[in-house]
Amino acid sequence: KKSSVGGMPVLALHSLGLWGLMLILSVAIYGSHAPLLTQCKVDGMIPFSSTSVVVLVELTKLVFSLLILLTWDRELLGVAVSWRHVAPFALSALLYAANNNLVVHMQLFMDPSTYQVLSNLKIVSTALLYSLFLRQRLSMRKWLALLLLVAAGVSYSCGGLQDPGSPSKMQLHITLVGLLLISVYCLISGLSAVYTEAILKTQALPLSLQNLFLYFFGVLLNLIGYFWSNAEGGFLEGFSSWVLVIVVSQALNGLIMSVVMKHSSNITRLFVISCSILVNALLSVALFNLQLTLLFFIAVSCIGLAIHLYYGVT
Repeated sequence: KKSSVGGMPVLALHSLGLWGLMLILSVAIYGSHAPLLTQCKVDGMIPFSSTSVVVLVELTKLVFSLLILLTWDRELLGVAVSWRHVAPFALSALLYAANNNLVVHMQLFMDPSTYQVLSNLKIVSTALLYSLFLRQRLSMRKWLALLLLVAAGVSYSCGGLQDPGSPSKMQLHITLVGLLLISVYCLISGLSAVYTEAILKTQALPLSLQNLFLYFFGVLLNLIGYFWSNAEGGFLEGFSSWVLVIVVSQALNGLIMSVVMKHSSNITRLFVISCSILVNALLSVALFNLQLTLLFFIAVSCIGLAIHLYYGVT
């Protein structure tokens, strides 16, 4: 006889607890990313190459995936794998690499505040592509929930946090080229996420092996991008202990998101990213003495309502 708690098998409760822990950890990592980057700054500037960091994150994910394979899935080392299983991950890695580089170049055609506001549109592009390509019909209630996530992101980006010593008025600036680039960015962001989810779910291979393929191409393509960009200085120039924290945390988050896409969906990922606003705000208040504004509380209300609409009892 299987043991149970409140009518649920203990194994199911254990899995639920592990799932919740992963999502909370992911929310914490997403939310702490921007404050960690600020901690890395020297005289207000990022002292290291962002391309180097991306390469190291992909390499760390590859090493973690290999360790998981050797520790828990050793029997898979003898499995015959066709190039048809491996090749799709090259396109996935290419889409991710293209978006990472696009983020850097977009900054030339818009100010950071505009990027923060408009990048929330990737929620809509991801949901549309998720519905279209994975044939997941979303009800009006769920679409309303996702639009509330967009509203939350825009509210927070428009002034959820305020520096008491600086003017509160926010001015947005973007060129026509910038508008085109942000549209392409949102499209590729949604496409890369949905395409990767489709591969992970349609292939019968275990996740540890799929991650190995994905991150191999990730390292390869980002290394090519690094040498192509002719980055000044050494590969590790400007690195500090804070940068290492960013590399390890982002690698861990990447692995968590692959589990989310394999066993849940990109919609769950969107909710995790939106919830990270809370962590970002709390860290910004604690570390940089920023103040919460009415827009922050509007954003939190929108997220709470969105979670209720999407996951709540109908």
